[in-house]
Amino acid sequence: MSADRYCPSCNVAYEPLQEYCLECGTRLPTNRGLTGVLAGSWQRRLPWYPGDWIWPALFLLAIAVAGTAAALATRPAGRAGKTIVATSDAVAFGPGAAPAAAAAVPLPATLATAPKPTITTGPLPTAPGENTRATTTTARLPVGLITWPAKRGGFTNVLESIPVSAGRGAAVNLAQTAKRAGLPTPGVLVSAGYASLHPGYYIVFSGIYRSAANATSALARARAQGFPDAYTARVTH
Repeated sequence: MSADRYCPSCNVAYEPLQEYCLECGTRLPTNRGLTGVLAGSWQRRLPWYPGDWIWPALFLLAIAVAGTAAALATRPAGRAGKTIVATSDAVAFGPGAAPAAAAAVPLPATLATAPKPTITTGPLPTAPGENTRATTTTARLPVGLITWPAKRGGFTNVLESIPVSAGRGAAVNLAQTAKRAGLPTPGVLVSAGYASLHPGYYIVFSGIYRSAANATSALARARAQGFPDAYTARVTH
C-alpha cells in the first residue's frame, strides 16, 4: 500500500493502519479523519506540528473573518455621523473678564402661557418641638373672643391645646363654645410666642389672672362646663 502519512518525529512515511514508526519507533497519530489528512499535509511541509487543536481554531477564525466581511458589505450607505457645528463663537475669558451675554432662548408656548404660581404671605405654622418662636397671630378673632395682651404675663386656664396642623378654625370654634358656656374672657393664642408654653399649638384659654390661685379658683367652673381636661398654666413672653 502506498504511504500517505509521515512520522511527526523523523518524517518517514507510514501506512494508514500503521501504529508505530518503523524508523524511530514513535507512536503514530491515530486520527484517520479530516484532521488526520490535514495533519499529514502539514507534517510533510513543516517539521513542527502544533497539534490537532490548530484546525478548530483556524476554522473559528475563518468564520469570524467571514462574518465581519459580510457585516461590512451589507452596511447601508449614507449613515455617516452628522457633524454638529456651533452657531455662535465661543469667547474665552479669564479672571477679571466678563463673559459674553447668553442669547435669549424662547420658551415653549405651554410654558409662556402657564399661570404664575400664587405665593401666600403670612405667618407660618410652627411644628411641635420646633425651637423658633413665633409672634401671636394678627388675624382678627370673632366678637367676644380675645387674644393674650401684648407684653403681659399672668395665669390662665387652658381649656384645650390644638396642634397647629389642625388649623386655627378648630381652636376658634372651641373658644366660641366656651363663650356660649359663659366662661370668662375666652380666647386663642399661639403657644410658640410664649416662653412658658410648648410651641406648636393653638391654646384655647379662659381668663387672665394675676396669680395661680385666682386661676385655680375658676378652674372647677371650666371643667364643669364641658372641659374636663382644663388646667392652670402660666403665660410669659
